[in-house]
Amino acid sequence: MKLHDTGVYLINGVPQTSAPAGVTEADAKKGTIAYGILKAHNTGDSMQDLRMKFDSMTSHDITYVGIIQTARASGMTEFPLPYVMTNCHNSLCAVGGTINEDDHQFALSAAHKYGGIYVPPNMAVIHSYNREMMSGCGRMILGSDSHTRYGALGTMAVGEGGGELAKQLVGRTYDMSYPGVVAIYLTGKPAPGVGPHDVALTLVAATYANGYVKNKVMEFVGPGVANLSADYRNGIDVMTTETTCWSSIWQTDDTTKEYFVQHGRPEAYKELKPADVAYYDGCIELDLSTVECMIALPMHPSYAYPIRELKANAKEILQAAQDQANRQLGGKVEMNLVGKICDDGRIYVDQGVVAGCSGGTYENICAVADIIKGKSCGNGEFKFSVYPDSMPTYLELVKNGAVADIVSAGGIFRECFCGPCFGAGDTPANGEFSIRHTTRNFPNREGSKPGEGQISAVALMDARSIAATAANGGYLTAASELTDVEYTVPDNHFEQGVYDKRVYNGWGHPEPDYALKFGPNIKDWPEQPALTDDLLVKIVSYITDPVTTTDELIPSGETSSFRSNPLRLAEFTLSRKDPAYVPNAKAVKALDEQRKAGELPAEVARVYDDLKKLGYAPDAANTNIGSAIFANKPGDGSAREQAASCQRVLGGAANFACEYATKRYRSNCINWGMLPFLVENPGALDNGDYVYLPGVRKALLEAADELDAVAVKPNGGLVKFTVKLGAMTDAERRILADGCLINYYKNN
Repeated sequence: MKLHDTGVYLINGVPQTSAPAGVTEADAKKGTIAYGILKAHNTGDSMQDLRMKFDSMTSHDITYVGIIQTARASGMTEFPLPYVMTNCHNSLCAVGGTINEDDHQFALSAAHKYGGIYVPPNMAVIHSYNREMMSGCGRMILGSDSHTRYGALGTMAVGEGGGELAKQLVGRTYDMSYPGVVAIYLTGKPAPGVGPHDVALTLVAATYANGYVKNKVMEFVGPGVANLSADYRNGIDVMTTETTCWSSIWQTDDTTKEYFVQHGRPEAYKELKPADVAYYDGCIELDLSTVECMIALPMHPSYAYPIRELKANAKEILQAAQDQANRQLGGKVEMNLVGKICDDGRIYVDQGVVAGCSGGTYENICAVADIIKGKSCGNGEFKFSVYPDSMPTYLELVKNGAVADIVSAGGIFRECFCGPCFGAGDTPANGEFSIRHTTRNFPNREGSKPGEGQISAVALMDARSIAATAANGGYLTAASELTDVEYTVPDNHFEQGVYDKRVYNGWGHPEPDYALKFGPNIKDWPEQPALTDDLLVKIVSYITDPVTTTDELIPSGETSSFRSNPLRLAEFTLSRKDPAYVPNAKAVKALDEQRKAGELPAEVARVYDDLKKLGYAPDAANTNIGSAIFANKPGDGSAREQAASCQRVLGGAANFACEYATKRYRSNCINWGMLPFLVENPGALDNGDYVYLPGVRKALLEAADELDAVAVKPNGGLVKFTVKLGAMTDAERRILADGCLINYYKNN
């Protein structure tokens, strides 16, 4: 693999470092596939400042209630574009009583009332349905799930927080600067046993830490694309999210065309390829024949090694991974990976899972069946489960015998459910080690609770190597080690009738008089205050980890069942990282309630007295008091806006960070009215400090490059420093000034 350190021209399909005579870089940038699609969806006058509208949208049952509630509060009367609502995350109906199924009924009623598409529980995982039914070459899809990626089918897809979807529902645009575009130039052909997750983990390992494709478009081109099936491409593509790229797109060909023909939508195909000369802001050259069977060790997909290398250096590599994980766990509990090394040097795992939009695809499960047919998982501690990605896939696997082969070998075949990917399904026992073909292995994504003394470990692997491990009784085995497997891929006869008989499609046929069905847990968003001229915030959590994931900000798993009740869900904010956050944030919110009631709390009066030493004269009646967190690099991972909204409903007014891990999380902060400050001197701050921001509203609206800030220490010490807000659109500045997106729409 080669990562170019400069821009690259693709000239007649071949990477070159210089342009042909007479061709400018600006003109050649227009030759990428991404440029053409973005231009077609841009409603603004400038390609540098995009104002985009999407062809369709999608959400699952963690996010759609909040989105619809936000849009209703902002004046929406019907869905202006096709909106798919799937029910693949919170379909464990016993969790939290009736509240999961109550939300499903809310979504079905909303599909009737506003003209949406409702996919019942366990019918399909979100991204598989959109691949099968909504993708199309040249289209763009916006989804409130971070793995909204359909680039392998010629569709630029973007995962964002719910606020961005609400904007589309009320006729507004998705606004951003034109992104960089990086070519992923593929050559060669994968070796037998090497699957799409192996290629994906190789790319993630090469790009995540260095930010090579951060907030950019990954454009897959080159002769190697033709050597990959559509399912294989989809499996790589869905993992591009873990590189922190913004979106992805692939060149299309007869394989793509056949996919759409197979799925009854031949009109969705058109050829997409770069122009004869196209300029890319970077280029990764990857020979697919060099990719090995991989394993991504806890607790991130980028911690990837060839399985061969891990087995040869098990003690050294597992010790390093264990030490890294335990540092991240902060002493709450100890992960023991070295203990999985047996006396004979083999590595034993306790569980294997193949699931979801990355693992549960037709070809992956067919490969699993080929490997495990006639074998046995054994009757020891090792467990093996397979979750198909859609009911049409499930039906075809039943017909071709793959389900029988897996079950006959001792595997468990389950429903279409994203649970193993976000901590709500197949949670291992304390101390166990699970290998999974899912998208993430972040802490708590497997469902354990370190704060309560529970910890299990998850590594990511391709379905083929997981099946090889299962066939070997739980001893870690790369699929490339198997020499007697004949991989068969029976034709997939997609049965759309499975959807036609169950999916409600009300697009274009809203029923305005249809009553929404509200369960007792579905609550409106609490009102949020507008930004005052000055602002006082207290740092109530100080996180020095290199990266803070959105799963740490608001845990996934069973807590997601409470997502339709903003205040109840907020009780879990940072609960697995900093249990003191919620009571501390509530205490600050109580101070602001006293202030609004005309009282000046003694703690705040002391801070104001200290500020007077520097000549400031805070106006208590017109200075909001809010809480804030500091984190080095928050926001890696999920698009769920609850990571920001939960902070906000607890009184959060700002975040301080050295950088934000993704555009998604930063956008969520803005849409919920939390100022996303950047600090160059984090040493100026500490937990328990108050930070005074004089003239913050004026500086925000006037797009000041820097804002003055003063940290007031608990001992009365004062530290002046500056903060920045980074690039923002005028609308984003107004949203922050108004206090949140809902307020902005009410005021405009």
